Amino acid sequence: MADRDRRGMLIKNTDTESVRVPMATRILHIGPGEETFITAEEVRDPVLRDSLQHRAIAIVRPATEEESADLEARLAEEEDGEE
Repeated sequence: MADRDRRGMLIKNTDTESVRVPMATRILHIGPGEETFITAEEVRDPVLRDSLQHRAIAIVRPATEEESADLEARLAEEEDGEE
């Protein structure tokens, strides 16, 4: 099986209340109807997958390569700022 180029996803809070998703890499706070990007690594997070199963959040679409790169860069900057 060929290696796939994994990308992040655009997700949306489909609930009428804010959703908190405490993943291993970071904690997402998504307001009702809001969308946010997650990394390819975060797509596999068990807490996120549980939220998807409970229909609290939904995958909108895969992120483009540019969106994935921008997210990775922003998260790296945030991580560097915390040190």
